[in-house]
Amino acid sequence: MQRKMLSGKIHRATVTEANLAYQGSISIDAELLEAAGMIEFEQVEVWNITNGNRFSTYAIRAERGSGVVCINGAAAHKASPGDLVIIANFSWMQESEALRHKPKIVLVDEQNRPVVLQEPAVRTLRVMNMLM
Repeated sequence: MQRKMLSGKIHRATVTEANLAYQGSISIDAELLEAAGMIEFEQVEVWNITNGNRFSTYAIRAERGSGVVCINGAAAHKASPGDLVIIANFSWMQESEALRHKPKIVLVDEQNRPVVLQEPAVRTLRVMNMLM
């Protein structure tokens, strides 16, 4: 069985720009992308904590250390500068791998600098034998 698991998350990033004129995507500081295990052009989910909007797009690498989190294209209608967002990516994996998987979670400060890189503890799954 395959399971879709959280791979990485940038938690409570501050939107620095919203650019309607750009073709699409979300520009993210290269340092944050790498810390969360995300790569350029990968699909990401964006959850706006400030207004509740949710959307999918793809990541574009912004200048390292810039703190940029820019919502581009039509998605710019769903976020404004100053909004707090969660940016996440997911991977499909076999259940045996999923049970050992630890996502990369990046907590940031008000300038979108990583302050904590978390690796959650490995989950344990108890399987009950239902055979009688």
